[in-house]
Amino acid sequence: MNAINLSAATWKKSARSAAGGNCVEVASLGGGHVGVRDSKDRSGPVLVFTPEEWKAFVGGVKDGEFDL
Repeated sequence: MNAINLSAATWKKSARSAAGGNCVEVASLGGGHVGVRDSKDRSGPVLVFTPEEWKAFVGGVKDGEFDL
């Protein structure tokens, strides 16, 4: 995969996140890729998902695959 430029990313936090709450932020990175980062460490590492990986992850969340 070619390097993805994160400098132009617009990061979004869930509306369900409590004010000032710690959570993850996501950004559309172009080409269908999605970035995920920790809201407490915005200059830290970013996980980059391909379109297929993101679709599988969201599907798993919706299906309760990650429920404890």
